[in-house]
Amino acid sequence: MGKHLLVPVDGSPQSVDARQFASTEWDDAEVTLLHVIDPVTATPRPSAIPGGSEEWYEKMRESAERLLENARAEFDEETEVRTRIEVGRPAESIVTVAGEDGIDHVVMGSHGREGISRVILGSTAEYVVRRSPVPVTIVR
Repeated sequence: MGKHLLVPVDGSPQSVDARQFASTEWDDAEVTLLHVIDPVTATPRPSAIPGGSEEWYEKMRESAERLLENARAEFDEETEVRTRIEVGRPAESIVTVAGEDGIDHVVMGSHGREGISRVILGSTAEYVVRRSPVPVTIVR
């Protein structure tokens, strides 16, 4: 049985690089593409009327579905590719999903922040590397 990779997708160039690396390095692997909707950083507009958060969520979900479909298209037709959308903090969600579904390996991009921006913004990749129950490859 081949590997089952978890590849987080956020639309960044680093995420694209990680997908390309995964598709060439593990061309026979099963792949789960994961997008995490983070309600902390992507809040609804302040002018939203009551119930607007549901509208915001639907827009975010539609955007995530488009992002995942575009990412899926980067893999050849023989590759079994699943998509998954979660809501929560990206780093925690990636680690949780990595512990499920028979995932063998996580392949993700890193923004490569350093200094104060890393302290303020945190490092999703670092969190995942330290807490993942499976091996992690960081593409930078």
